[in-house]
Amino acid sequence: MSCFPSSALRAPSPDEGSGEGHGVAFSRPSRREKVPAGRMRGLGLAIAILAFLSLPALAVTPDEILKDPVLETRARSISAGLRCLVCQNQSIDDSDATVAKDLRILIREQLQANKSDDEVVDFVVARYGDFVLLKPRFKPSTLILWLSPFAILLAGIGFAFRRRAVTGETKLSASEEAEVAAILRK
Repeated sequence: MSCFPSSALRAPSPDEGSGEGHGVAFSRPSRREKVPAGRMRGLGLAIAILAFLSLPALAVTPDEILKDPVLETRARSISAGLRCLVCQNQSIDDSDATVAKDLRILIREQLQANKSDDEVVDFVVARYGDFVLLKPRFKPSTLILWLSPFAILLAGIGFAFRRRAVTGETKLSASEEAEVAAILRK
């Protein structure tokens, strides 16, 4: 792709001359102008990002989608908070695994049976355990999971202060200063 109009790429006719004497100085770009590497990388990155962002949209198949948009919205919000048991770091809403599809269908069946969002999540947790939750609940069995980041942060801050105290500046004694001065005079 060129920044010049296509007329700038054609060779001048013999009557037009070479463009000299018209008060316009320009050089014609070659027909095989190379695209800068930075522009190609940016274009490739943009295409990769768009492709990546479109993947989660492909996980829920049209045969799963409920006709009631309110129920479908609830189903999508619930399934966004549940972990795929196969993929382990994807929600079932984003996963293409068969188990994830079965869980999405199970959630929709529960919602059609007039269950609340909490009842549906509790039903899935009762079947598969707390591991299925992407954001685990705060309870005694998950206490270490919730508090460990803060404990690590506090330990790091304590280590930094202790190390700073140990590596503090120390002054040289008078005899040491005299030795340094004698060495520097040599």
